[in-house]
Amino acid sequence: MTQAERPSEAPLNVALIGVGMVAKTHLRAVRDLAPLVRLRGVLSTMPERAQAFADTAAREEGVGDVLAYPDLEALIADEALDFVIVLTPPNARQAVVEALCAARLPILMEKPVERDLARATALVETCERAGIPLGIVFQHRFRSVSEQLATLLQNGALGEVGLVEVSVPWWREQAYYDEPGRGTFARDGGGVLISQAIHSLDLMLSLVGDVSRVQAMAVRTRFHAMEAEDFVSAGLTFRSGAVGSLQASTAQYPGGAEFIIVHGDTGVARLGAGQLALDWRDGRQEIVGEAWSTGGGADPMAFTHAWHQSVIEDFALAWQQGRAPRVTGREALRVHRLIDALIASSNAGRAIDLPSSAEDVKACLS
Repeated sequence: MTQAERPSEAPLNVALIGVGMVAKTHLRAVRDLAPLVRLRGVLSTMPERAQAFADTAAREEGVGDVLAYPDLEALIADEALDFVIVLTPPNARQAVVEALCAARLPILMEKPVERDLARATALVETCERAGIPLGIVFQHRFRSVSEQLATLLQNGALGEVGLVEVSVPWWREQAYYDEPGRGTFARDGGGVLISQAIHSLDLMLSLVGDVSRVQAMAVRTRFHAMEAEDFVSAGLTFRSGAVGSLQASTAQYPGGAEFIIVHGDTGVARLGAGQLALDWRDGRQEIVGEAWSTGGGADPMAFTHAWHQSVIEDFALAWQQGRAPRVTGREALRVHRLIDALIASSNAGRAIDLPSSAEDVKACLS
């Protein structure tokens, strides 16, 4: 349905494509956004799973009846839909996106965009050519403390940034990787970098700017049987001249909350899950917010749906107002560029310089 056809007071109808683990988070987020949006229907490659999810969703207070579409063609034929949230694995995206673009349906998509930079760029360009809005779910940017730190950095309150530390000390049971395709390059595009650390890396880039050079080690530890990496350690050089470090893992039992530390001339900011600690160099200390769980332990879904709610709200309001969402597909290519470079550096056993555009990082190796 177009903006011109929609009554101003009517909720925006959204459909979910994919009913995996994160679908329940989106269900709760959409539920709590009433009357701005409502869940119209769901689609899965297994119709019985879609029906089961629709039945469960309908029992949530305030959700109402939910359709279980038998196939993508049926979803596209639903003229009441306003936008779609895509939750499929990364390798199942391009054909879905092409069909949604042909149907003129705006798309909000869970991270990552695709399995690598080249495929992600192709998907983004598909939407751009069609003139279809594409938003990416990077909910860590929408935490209030993330926004407060962004404001401090933009205002120069911390002075010039000289050092950045990123740590994602997570844990996943082997059962997590026993699901077919999980932790593989063919389905997911890799391991801890593209599936878990991508959120902290995207937030880091939004706060302190792009990385110009990396030297990384990406390996699989003895704690998991999987194809891709479950541990990454890297040194970073930023275009600003700052330096930094990254450690990301799903092999650190029992798992803890990720954090970003930004060291500036006048103070140091430690950004955790819902909490911002400030140590000013004049001796003052401040703590803002409260610590939250972010799914860093054995239960990957042990986190609030409030941040997803903020992402969906922004996308819905962007649709209504005719503006771009806060995190577009094009913006999301920045973190894909960095992840590709980290893997390329590990594979090559040397430092890699990142290109300053969407040029394929692999070109750095030639």
